[in-house]
Amino acid sequence: MTLLFLGLALWIVPHLVKRLAPDARAAWGEKAKGALALAMLAGIVLMVIGYRSAEGAIFWGRTPPMVGINNLLMLASVYLLAAAGMKTAIARKMRHPMLWGAVLWAVAHLLVNGDTPSFVLFGGIAVWALVSMALINRAGPFVPPAAKPAKFEAMALAGTVLVYGGIAAVHAALGYPTFG
Repeated sequence: MTLLFLGLALWIVPHLVKRLAPDARAAWGEKAKGALALAMLAGIVLMVIGYRSAEGAIFWGRTPPMVGINNLLMLASVYLLAAAGMKTAIARKMRHPMLWGAVLWAVAHLLVNGDTPSFVLFGGIAVWALVSMALINRAGPFVPPAAKPAKFEAMALAGTVLVYGGIAAVHAALGYPTFG
């Protein structure tokens, strides 16, 4: 479980440093971007390794209804990530679509993974996303992105389907059946 906690720390701290220590982050300048990106990448690797090797109490497992709800929430999560990147209509109406996508991702995974390592990983990511939203909200008002042509909506939907399919394929290859 140590690797899992270390991975979470390497993900969360670089993401929050801009909001919690803006002067220090500004002093680091552009040179720090590479180091922070490497820390976050190392965090992802450690979270995967730590999660796969962690043991803990199991409180609930997968059930067919929860798998269906998980898949719908995951589809919405991937769409919110695409919408944030493409600055679609929902990104102009909703503050933090990417972070809300992370929260949906975490909740979806907790529905089908009721064990201690899942609480640490998915709960930790959800808490990070919610804290990030609160810090961003505190920093200033919401300024919606500029309107984009309708083709961006279609591209976000197409990207959602492709990315979701890729995620499902990777999960299946790793031995985690996505669809039951």
